[in-house]
Amino acid sequence: MLVERGLQVMNLEVVGDAYAIASNYLRKSGAVSGSLATNDRLLELIVGMFHRGEHNKIRLANRAIAKFEAAESC
Repeated sequence: MLVERGLQVMNLEVVGDAYAIASNYLRKSGAVSGSLATNDRLLELIVGMFHRGEHNKIRLANRAIAKFEAAESC
């Protein structure tokens, strides 16, 4: 599904799938709580990378996981 946001068009399926992959991994690893509430910081990482041109859901998820874990360890 494509949604127009101003002049940008975002494929919500890619972003949603990448978020689901990343949040599932982070929940299982214990990096985020077990609640099903959306983690805004993780979602912002994924949306930001999507807007910068990354449209592969696996790469989005993996890079978001790496950035999220790096920020947590600081």
